[in-house]
Amino acid sequence: MSEHEHSPAGRIVIDLFTTLDGVAQAPGGPEEDPSDDFRFGGWQAPHPDDMVGRSVMEGIRNMDALLLGRRTYDIFAGYWPQQDVEIGRVFNALPKYVASRDPGLEVGWAGTTRIGDSLADELAELRARHREVHVIGSVDLVQTLIAERLWGASSDDELNLWVYPIVLGTGKKVFPDGAVPTNLRLIEPPISGSAGAVLLRYAPEPGIPETGEMAPDPEA
Repeated sequence: MSEHEHSPAGRIVIDLFTTLDGVAQAPGGPEEDPSDDFRFGGWQAPHPDDMVGRSVMEGIRNMDALLLGRRTYDIFAGYWPQQDVEIGRVFNALPKYVASRDPGLEVGWAGTTRIGDSLADELAELRARHREVHVIGSVDLVQTLIAERLWGASSDDELNLWVYPIVLGTGKKVFPDGAVPTNLRLIEPPISGSAGAVLLRYAPEPGIPETGEMAPDPEA
């Protein structure tokens, strides 16, 4: 049996907004992540899309835990506790985990636990404890999960990419240069929205990408 036939009980779902050139840095606001002089913070805001809103809410209603990188956690913890809307109520009630190696990190958002000292073991524990853990944004953490194959340890894991018709040419990418070669499987046909965004839902596939040579079609 393959490793994917021994899938852990819980699954990890990654949710990211990206541009056509794969940039996922700071979609929500100018001050979200200005690192490396990123000057396009808030690039998603001018493109409201009903499809994106519906699909994001579906995922939020399905999750039973939230895993965030340190930067995204700080943004969420500073905003959602004051928001009496459905997303805020769900996030405030859920168990939350922030991945950080800083043992002195103060987690003031109720229901939050710091992890990150032994990420592989801690994620295995989260899978045993939760049915569906979502990682929202948190590009640096996502890159670590994919590079260390912690995402994809279950065949039920999922990568959701809301791709916008924008090219920025700079910024942190979902799959940067040097990313681990990875196979993915499209779960369903792409879903397009009113603003031109497209939802791509992927599951992990075993192995690494194969190569070959294109040959003429003898029937052509």
